[in-house]
Amino acid sequence: EDLERTELRDAASGFIAYVPVGSVKKGEALVTTGGGGKTTQCAICHGPELKGLGPVPSLAGRSPSYIFRQLYDFRHGVRKGGLSELMKTPLANLSEDDMVSIAAYLASRAP
Repeated sequence: EDLERTELRDAASGFIAYVPVGSVKKGEALVTTGGGGKTTQCAICHGPELKGLGPVPSLAGRSPSYIFRQLYDFRHGVRKGGLSELMKTPLANLSEDDMVSIAAYLASRAP
């Protein structure tokens, strides 16, 4: 929304992300309920308000492109690290469209 703040990497700078119609609602179902067994509820590890829990990072209000990139990298084994293995199971059955929906919903949440 504010190019100058974005270029300065201001984390509080707003953004507009265009996603397919229904993505936020679909993402909400995946994030909050697991989508009928398709994945794991994010709050289990990321906290009840998705603001992080211990060493597990906050998801609420993050840039949708950042969220999608992280999910994609976890799914394809690019992300490595102590907690990376924990993301394999939740991502195993998700399509890229599902990950777009999750990113859209998480980005819509207040940080």
